Amino acid sequence: MDLINILPDSVANQIAAGEVVDRPASAVKELLENALDAGATKIQLIVKDAGRTLMQVIDNGCGMSDSDARVCFERHATSKIHKADDLFAIHTMGFRGEALASIAAIAQVELKTKTRENELGTQVIIEGSQIKEQSSCSCPDGTSIAVKNLFFNVPARRNFLKKDTIELSHIEEIFKRVALINYGTDYSFYSNGKLLYDLHAGNFAERISQLYGTNYRERLYPIDEKTDIVSIHGYVSKPEFARKSRGEQYLFVNNRFIKHPALSAAVEKAYADVIPDRYYPSYFLHLELDPARIDINIHPTKTEVKFVDEHALFAILRAATKKALGQFSLGNELQFNPIEEVDFLPPPKDYVPQQPNVRYNPDYNPFTNPTPQSNTSNGGFHNSNFEVDRPKSSKWTSFFDTDDRQAPQTHLDSLPSEEESIATPQPQVMAMRQMEGEAQPTTDSPCLQLQGRYIVSTLPSGLLLVDQQAAHERVLFERLSSRQHAAAAQQLLFPVNCQFSPADADIFNELIPDLKEQGFEVGALGQTTFVVTATPPDLNDGELQQVFDQMILDYKGSMLQKFNDSRTCLCRSLAKQMAVKAGTALQQAEMQQLIADLFCCQVPSVSPSGKKTMVVVDPATLF
Repeated sequence: MDLINILPDSVANQIAAGEVVDRPASAVKELLENALDAGATKIQLIVKDAGRTLMQVIDNGCGMSDSDARVCFERHATSKIHKADDLFAIHTMGFRGEALASIAAIAQVELKTKTRENELGTQVIIEGSQIKEQSSCSCPDGTSIAVKNLFFNVPARRNFLKKDTIELSHIEEIFKRVALINYGTDYSFYSNGKLLYDLHAGNFAERISQLYGTNYRERLYPIDEKTDIVSIHGYVSKPEFARKSRGEQYLFVNNRFIKHPALSAAVEKAYADVIPDRYYPSYFLHLELDPARIDINIHPTKTEVKFVDEHALFAILRAATKKALGQFSLGNELQFNPIEEVDFLPPPKDYVPQQPNVRYNPDYNPFTNPTPQSNTSNGGFHNSNFEVDRPKSSKWTSFFDTDDRQAPQTHLDSLPSEEESIATPQPQVMAMRQMEGEAQPTTDSPCLQLQGRYIVSTLPSGLLLVDQQAAHERVLFERLSSRQHAAAAQQLLFPVNCQFSPADADIFNELIPDLKEQGFEVGALGQTTFVVTATPPDLNDGELQQVFDQMILDYKGSMLQKFNDSRTCLCRSLAKQMAVKAGTALQQAEMQQLIADLFCCQVPSVSPSGKKTMVVVDPATLF
């Protein structure tokens, strides 16, 4: 009995679609790239329900003929290559001929296209790789392709899609990757009928400003290097604007966005001596090189590539980045007005400098009333000479005598000492829970800070080492997540405006109710700008934009796990950012209180991110 069968085309197309289209953003990428390859100067992107219901791309490109409109949905149908050698001279975005065939296998597709030479266009309707209709229609020059009900015939894969805000953020990221490097094209992006982006053709710097705000250009240094191997053009961020996460990092090769760990490491290594550890720069870099020296056909999505001269590219990119950081940072310092030079003439030969002689009145006492005859306009001295107007007196020395005089009463004696000023521990703190059968340290146990990162305390059976940052994160997380009512808010003297991208603004809108529970007061100023008028007392209001940016990034990452809720994600992100950092010096009382608070937590042994907060060292293992 034969066991091997030839799969039907519909099944083969669905399998191939799993490599090319795994979410709505993947389909958007393929449609935008096809529009660019068609020579479009205006591209319109329309999505509904984050791409689940509709993804439509309208362009004014060259369009397709009647036969091309039908053949383009067949597998391996492409106009970009004709022979194997063409793979090493690719200047277009799409060339594999699988995009439209894969999309048509898992969605309902409606195509309208027209060339400039024809009076009428062509309409093609496909469902699950089956052509339902092909007819003539009236439409403008170019192509309009609408992808409806993605995964309608593969419901299992539709269940793997995330929330609309997460899927829309992925679409927005794809849109940015395409629009950034193709800055000579006009773009408009609509989501559920709302205009998110309206971009006009310009240069690279103008496109960055259109996507990230007009003030973003002030954060960047330009790079423009040409060698025999590669030409590099773009921008890198100033060191002071480095972030704790890899945010705006875009690397393009021959107008194509790529992911290349080695080249990304080259840029980051150039910042090694100018930014703190675990901080990452932003960059927008375009590399142009011979297509024969790059292989872009190693991954279905064409974002991973291989280079012939990878080591040389690494060295050139790192050197160009370091040059920009040194050259333009020095140039900014030299923009200030120079100090006028002072001409110091050398002293004559055999010149002996005279020792200055300061005349003063040792009997002058400013705490006694001057005599009426004295002239006090200059503090008890005459303008003409330094003679004293009032009689000499040696009583000034009594100012320093305290033996027979009562010391002035101050409020310092009435203030509590440092130990007394600490809040008295609650009964549950004094009766700390047992961990692994060990007696816990009390609030008066002596503590020692080690390397500005660990707290060392004593236990009956050994030493207790506590990671101060991880421990504080655990304390803050449980404190924030256990609140039943809105926390006290600290009103800001000057409200702070925070601006986000359209997709991030939608996520921030979802987080506002949870933010209010934690002590924030936030209002909207348009679609993408928000004003903050109050914050929790322990939060530095000077870093609100960075706090919210990191919060949104953490939210995106956490929402990939379906069992996380927004409130838990928010508390975890706030605790991580508000916690005392490694390298911060702590007082004895602060270390004792931190350990006491840690053992009051429900899960004191690990931080919210799963990192250990403490380790018990047995003295027997030390020697």
